[in-house]
Amino acid sequence: QVQLVESGPGLVQPSETLSLTCTVSGGSILSNYYYWNWIRQPPGKDMEWLGAISYSGKTYYNPPLTSRTSISRDTSKNQFTLQLTSVTPEDTAEYFCARGSTTRGWNNPVKADFAPWGQGTQVTVSS
Repeated sequence: QVQLVESGPGLVQPSETLSLTCTVSGGSILSNYYYWNWIRQPPGKDMEWLGAISYSGKTYYNPPLTSRTSISRDTSKNQFTLQLTSVTPEDTAEYFCARGSTTRGWNNPVKADFAPWGQGTQVTVSS
């Protein structure tokens, strides 16, 4: 059974870089033909898809966030990582990693578009 676990700091200073790692167990991030996604949900708002890295290593980003977002992977550790630069308090959210088999959910993500999900990690941007 595939499981995903997010890790990273819960508090980030404004203007700094948010960095989160998703560790995958029970399956390989190289497995055809999955996408490994980052999604966030700010308090009181809908979920927002941030980007993904495919089984082949190709990356995809939500266009408004492309300039600040980078997703990479470490296949030796079966992990993929999100970096979001120049954060502001508007980046405060619960951040999730999730597996997807299609690009469904990249525009308006809902829970059913991805499986499985990590448990989520709260990130607060504040000085």
